[in-house]
Amino acid sequence: MADIARITEVIEPEVKALGFDLVRVIMFRGGEIGSISGDEELTLQIMAERPETGQLVLDDCAALSRRISDRIDSLEEAGEILIADAYRLEVSSPGIDRPLTRLRDFAEWTGHEAKVTLTAPVDGNRKSLQGEIAGVDGETVQLDERKSGRVSFPFGDIQSAKLVLTDRLIAAARPIDASGADETEIEIDIEAGGEPLAEQED
Repeated sequence: MADIARITEVIEPEVKALGFDLVRVIMFRGGEIGSISGDEELTLQIMAERPETGQLVLDDCAALSRRISDRIDSLEEAGEILIADAYRLEVSSPGIDRPLTRLRDFAEWTGHEAKVTLTAPVDGNRKSLQGEIAGVDGETVQLDERKSGRVSFPFGDIQSAKLVLTDRLIAAARPIDASGADETEIEIDIEAGGEPLAEQED
């Protein structure tokens, strides 16, 4: 199994070198996030953004994709194989209903609705929550949950979280430029230890 922490360690400097912020690095198979077993195609998904817009345009994705591919290739030439299997490299913008992967994301999107899945239950035995982000207090996230009212949980207990697409969110994102935010991505198929097979623009 590929070491996602090591992959992130390699990728983040390349993201920052282009002036972007890294949002998420994940690996999955067959189009299903969370699945890493089976014989279906392996995808390495890199999600990044420009700090000033919260998005990447197509040229940004292409530039970052090339930079990451070159870095992984250089490590392989030096003897370090990050990913042994053939895989698809997908570089994309977070889109409007973005994943919330950093503590600052919850602070920046306070007042907007989010879905959160926790590793440890709150409010009895609930791990799945949905409601308006109420703020951040140190390392604790506060959510005005639809069913329970105000709940608090450690940021470290979050398994996954993302914004919910609402009219309010669309209105907040529109001045940035919402056009094509969800579709902006570059995908490259890479053979195990080899060169890109094809490049696709969506």
